[in-house]
Amino acid sequence: MLKCREDLQNIRSLYQARLEKQKVKILICAGTACVANGSLVLYDTFMKLIEEKGINCAVDLEHEPEGEPLGVKKSGCHGFCEMGPLVRIEPKGYLYVKVKPEDCEEILEASVVSDTCVERLTYHKGGEFHKHQESIPFYERQKRVVLEHCGHIDATSIGEYIANGGYSALEKALFEMTPEEVLQEVEISNLRGRGGGGFPTARKWSQVKRRKAENKYIVCNGDEGDPGAFMDRSVMESDPHKMLEGMILAAYTCGAQNGYIYVRAEYPLAVTRLGIAIDQARKLGLLGDHILGTDLCFDIKISRGAGAFVCGEGSALTASIEGKRGMPRVKPPRTVEHGLFDSPTVLNNVETFANVPAIITNGGQWFRGIGPENSPGTKAFALTGNIMNTGLIEVAMGTTLREVIYDIGGGMRDGAEFKAVQIGGPSGGCLTKEHLDLPLDFDNLKKVGAMIGSGGLVVMDDHTCMVEVARFFMSFTQNESCGKCVPCREGTKRMLEILECIVAGNGEPGDIDLLEELAETISATALCGLGKTAASPVLSTIKYFREEYENHIIEKRCPTRNCQKLKKIYIDAALCRGCSKCARNCPVGAITGQIKSPFVIDGAKCIKCGACVEACAFHAVKED
Repeated sequence: MLKCREDLQNIRSLYQARLEKQKVKILICAGTACVANGSLVLYDTFMKLIEEKGINCAVDLEHEPEGEPLGVKKSGCHGFCEMGPLVRIEPKGYLYVKVKPEDCEEILEASVVSDTCVERLTYHKGGEFHKHQESIPFYERQKRVVLEHCGHIDATSIGEYIANGGYSALEKALFEMTPEEVLQEVEISNLRGRGGGGFPTARKWSQVKRRKAENKYIVCNGDEGDPGAFMDRSVMESDPHKMLEGMILAAYTCGAQNGYIYVRAEYPLAVTRLGIAIDQARKLGLLGDHILGTDLCFDIKISRGAGAFVCGEGSALTASIEGKRGMPRVKPPRTVEHGLFDSPTVLNNVETFANVPAIITNGGQWFRGIGPENSPGTKAFALTGNIMNTGLIEVAMGTTLREVIYDIGGGMRDGAEFKAVQIGGPSGGCLTKEHLDLPLDFDNLKKVGAMIGSGGLVVMDDHTCMVEVARFFMSFTQNESCGKCVPCREGTKRMLEILECIVAGNGEPGDIDLLEELAETISATALCGLGKTAASPVLSTIKYFREEYENHIIEKRCPTRNCQKLKKIYIDAALCRGCSKCARNCPVGAITGQIKSPFVIDGAKCIKCGACVEACAFHAVKED
């Protein structure tokens, strides 16, 4: 139990000394994606080989053996999910990609027993090998602040976090700064909430700080429900103490005694590692009564959500923690006035809290020096879709979409052309080629009708049907609507019905106007922010791809040939040899004809399954 500042400094020195003794370290990515790809099998394989070879090994700083042991760690997410499972060797910085259990012995012999790199396991493209992680284009253009430790420390070790400077911001705040000075640094930094709205964090904290109340709460929103988003999950899995430290700093600033982390139950690894981190912090006296011997008393509980998208909204989230159905309420009063249990509450998301320790350590001006003046700092994005390098990235605000997609993401797959990117999840909007040089920050995105949201970036190529994209996101928001207000409950349902008709070939003239009218009504009258932005993907796809909607409605044609019911399959009589193979493979008997004469397809019976296209050896059956 740490009872004073000196105790924390002493234990930091102890952990640093033990960490420095580990001259070589094997870091095996144990983020969700790599675990799903078998990284835990790699860990077991390495441990078995190490035991067989009698190598002195350390797996945690609490039980450090004598000598200079090999450090073997399950690290958090490295971010390069496309290339997992990943293994990093320190201090050389070798990063091995797509590692298999049979590769472990070669890695051990080459990079641990000896000091060479296994080039065949490194990232390579176009004949160029990248031995070191930092030289890979995916990492080279990034600026990591929140993700600084992800992939570099044992995600379940408070010792490694402390040894790498963890909880030094809390130490500085408690012993060198007043709560007002902490708030001032956050204000100078101009940190804006990373949960989507970009609301100034210091303004929110000051509103809670000013309130006179018996109880105040600090709540972390870890309910990350956007399709394609996993930034907050990775921070919770990979560096949970950084987020906890940010919450404790908020409690010190605002005078709160209790905190909650709201995390969806579908994130079991994050829940487990958060639980470990909270227990470790309590045992060391960094949570609980009189933290480091000061007057600060603050503790944190985990509240597991059932995975409802609407619970990402503040009032619905606090209702869910209270044991009520997660539904938003009319505001004002806002959460800072009547939040959790009707008490003043600071509600920020994971990434926002995780930014605070670096701001206190380095100063608000340092943070403000990154990115544009009005949207300073960095932003983590989950890069997914039809792109070469999918994964988790962090870049300075103001980085252009082109840099993200081509320099970091490696461009489109299979030589396809970039078409659009859905940014900000189902509440966001589409950006197109004309936006490739647009700096990504809160204000520039708002000007073009999009938003950063929580940071999901779904990249789409020219084979993507934008009407179907709009239908997908509307289906998601309609299913996730809590149903409390009519505009969202009924409006999104009606919009989905129209979109389903359009992609099924039953669209009618006037549908586009009706979609726009419904979207404007829902945006103007829905109860919560999620309802107000539910129509954003529809509006942005109509704005930038109106012609595609018209193709579906007027010409009954999907230009990308993605909409199954709009496909037209026919037999080119000039190429047909009359072999009957197409007819024999048709599951509904839609193809008829005479042997050695051209066959024909009955369009009324055809279900557009494509079996005849695949069966024809003469390429006579065609799709349009």
